Amino acid sequence: MSETISERVIRVIVATQKLPVERVSEESTFRELNIDSLDGLNIVFALEEEFAINVPDEAVKEFTSVRDVVTGIDRLLASKDA
Repeated sequence: MSETISERVIRVIVATQKLPVERVSEESTFRELNIDSLDGLNIVFALEEEFAINVPDEAVKEFTSVRDVVTGIDRLLASKDA
């Protein structure tokens, strides 16, 4: 069975931030996870590689939670397929 977008995003965040997987959920905010702007950029680079997409700078500024990232990636993938 293939992973959902949410599972893949969480896996990337866990790997880049070296966090325990049980600490990260779709409801987690970057503030709760102690993710600063530099960490956020590293996550975005890893997500671009994971999903073979380019995340626009405007979209990155809107990412404040795991759910924001999942929603943003979902939109980017939908527009890529269109």
